[in-house]
Amino acid sequence: MRGLLITFEGTEATGKGVQVQRLIPWLHERGHTVCSLREPGGTPTGEELRHVSKHQPNCMGMDPVTELLIMNASRAELVRKIIRPSLEHGEIVLCDRFYDSTCAYQGYGRGLDLSLVRQVVDAAVGETKPDLTFLLRIPVEVSEERRRRRNAALPFKFDRFEAAERDFFLRVHEGYDEIAAREPERFRIIDGTQTLEEVQARIRQHFLALTDSDPRQPFKETVPAANSPREHVRFSALPEPPQKPQHVFVK
Repeated sequence: MRGLLITFEGTEATGKGVQVQRLIPWLHERGHTVCSLREPGGTPTGEELRHVSKHQPNCMGMDPVTELLIMNASRAELVRKIIRPSLEHGEIVLCDRFYDSTCAYQGYGRGLDLSLVRQVVDAAVGETKPDLTFLLRIPVEVSEERRRRRNAALPFKFDRFEAAERDFFLRVHEGYDEIAAREPERFRIIDGTQTLEEVQARIRQHFLALTDSDPRQPFKETVPAANSPREHVRFSALPEPPQKPQHVFVK
């Protein structure tokens, strides 16, 4: 049976990555095999392109069309090398960003022609589309404050997108709203200013509804055991260990 592709979208500092990591052990407990990915990245080629597009100061003035092509070059690798094979094996694929990010960031944010953006995205993904997309929505002011606190607590790492002006993120924010409004059957909009537990509870409820399970099942916070058997998890060889694609297997 084909698996499910579930994507997580939103502007900066919405907590997408945290929610993906909280969802994995819960899906594991329910008997699912999980493939967790991020964009751009997720493959050796994609991780190199991620560095160029996000963290290379010399690329600060990159042309928006170049940015569009780099993002989708990474995506084409990810779809063909990991996402499609994982879906064919019946896995639940969780992806921190997918092509909606390109429409919001390069289309609305950078101001590229949306028909061009869609053509490039279509070439990268073909018929591979998400079954469910969570849009974690927070005001731009909340995003700015979260990024400020995060940057104060962590070693500095240049990020070309986070260096953009507020107007850019306002356009991205508006873009996400318009994208979600066009596909209400796929999108689930969640208030990202709620607590981590509240956001996770909503995500799990929507997943259960999608899989015809009981959406009234009570929420219980799940944390991976510190002594979980090593053979239950395998990682591919990517440069940054905390962000590597991971597959969780149930025996």
